[in-house]
Amino acid sequence: MAAEEQRASPGWEAMYQHQAVETMPWFYPELDDDLQQALDQLDLRHGTALDLGTGPGTQAMQLARCGFDVTAIDLAESAIRLARENAQVQGLAINWQQDDILSPRLTHQFDLIFDRGCFHVLPPERRQDYVNTVAGLLKPSGYFFLKCFSHLQPGTQGPNRFTPDQIQELFARRLQLRSITETVYQGTLDPLPRALFCVMRREG
Repeated sequence: MAAEEQRASPGWEAMYQHQAVETMPWFYPELDDDLQQALDQLDLRHGTALDLGTGPGTQAMQLARCGFDVTAIDLAESAIRLARENAQVQGLAINWQQDDILSPRLTHQFDLIFDRGCFHVLPPERRQDYVNTVAGLLKPSGYFFLKCFSHLQPGTQGPNRFTPDQIQELFARRLQLRSITETVYQGTLDPLPRALFCVMRREG
């Protein structure tokens, strides 16, 4: 199996069935630091939000606490079940759905979309499908926030790496790129992986 195919098929369902979410590399109980800063800078306080590849559901739950009407999707049914149970304990109302962003069942658009780890594990031949789907799910003047592995992250294991130029080339035809920041992935790894945080907007 090619390296790209291995990255695209990591066995999400089995992972969420057999591993505690608190031990996963991307687990971060607070709202992602870069997303928090972007929301503050843009003064985004309410509206409909979609959390792609929600995984443990922490980002969806934090967005709900911030006042957003949140839908969260993940390919793994076990991830959605665990996140829903956790949210119910905390009294948070979130629309949890097992879904595939490359062939979504979603029928409405959102003011805000956040991806903290879905895009960079997709096979290269499906990236443009992803771009088109995200753009279609975003309301005019809505914001898309993308976090992905940076080309500055050493090694080759794990997600695909991207340069700012590659992000620009992939998304520019459908979305307006507002900024790309070199940052890190908050989580359980030490050292924290290098990342890009990208802010895009669908022109109204």
